[in-house]
Amino acid sequence: MTKPIRLLVLGTGGMAKAHATAFALDPRVELVGACDVVPGRAAEFAKAHGMAKSFEDLDAAIAWGGFDAATNVTPDAIHHPTTMKLLKAGKHVLCEKPLAENFALADEMAKAAEQAGLINMVNLTYRNVAALHVARKLVTDGTLGRIRHVEASYRQSWLVGNHWGDWKTLPMWLWRLSQKHGSKGVLGDVGIHILDFASFGCSSELVAVQPRLKTFHKADGDRIGEYPLDANDSAVMTVEFANGAIGVIQASRFMTGHDNELHLRIHGDKGAVEVRHFEGWTELRACTGDDVNTMAWRHIKPEPVETNYRRFINAVAAGKNEEPDFRHAADLQRVLDLCFDRDGSGLVRV
Repeated sequence: MTKPIRLLVLGTGGMAKAHATAFALDPRVELVGACDVVPGRAAEFAKAHGMAKSFEDLDAAIAWGGFDAATNVTPDAIHHPTTMKLLKAGKHVLCEKPLAENFALADEMAKAAEQAGLINMVNLTYRNVAALHVARKLVTDGTLGRIRHVEASYRQSWLVGNHWGDWKTLPMWLWRLSQKHGSKGVLGDVGIHILDFASFGCSSELVAVQPRLKTFHKADGDRIGEYPLDANDSAVMTVEFANGAIGVIQASRFMTGHDNELHLRIHGDKGAVEVRHFEGWTELRACTGDDVNTMAWRHIKPEPVETNYRRFINAVAAGKNEEPDFRHAADLQRVLDLCFDRDGSGLVRV
């Protein structure tokens, strides 16, 4: 029998439970330990998920060494230093998004993983949406013809509704509106998701972007208590892809009536496809073949796809990396950095 892949869960906050639960379903995985700097939290997490070891310091976990791979679920700013330590120790890493706070750090992580020959993936969760893979296949097999136009949006509305609580009084939301508290606004929060959703769906990388970010007035003095409300609330990009298509990519917390949704439309000269992904369900439809003459759209039921968690274990077992890897995430971060640096300045080549 093949030895199990021993996995360390690094960071035991909210998303860590999803990671541990998903990996526990894979018979090839043995959850061997948890690590968190908050006193007592790793021990509690390890007990809840049947792990024998817990650590309050990554160096101690690495010194122990009884794991083959780690899933990095630490806060964004901690991804770089912790992942670099793991790679130096020869451990395969699945890292939460974004890979790092900026392209320079993300690029360093990608280079380190590549040079070490280690498995490296980023948990861009919407790669788990089966409909997105169907849309991509319609592009790659030529069903849609030459891609001409792409529309993509990440839609939230928690700034205009109370469905996620009262943002004016809850620190868990207020910090997301404050650059002082580490927020890069909606673009920094979900921008990497919608960029990946669009570029993966149309099977082409971005080559140019024209960004426009907007922070709206939301309170007297644009401040609530210790929180300056200065992070961007909406972001719009006109873009060009390597395949020649142009399009619009946007993200906003002011898309009233939408909870947490990703929309993608890909238009080619032979057909079009649309993906609408909501919490808990997805709609996929296409207009292809003779239907382009009548503008009829037909619904498609996609087959399930393997999750990022399972594909990470596939990669470790096979010794061959899978997407989305660190290099892809670093390239997306480069686009996001350009959007922040060149906001409102016109078209920028990527």
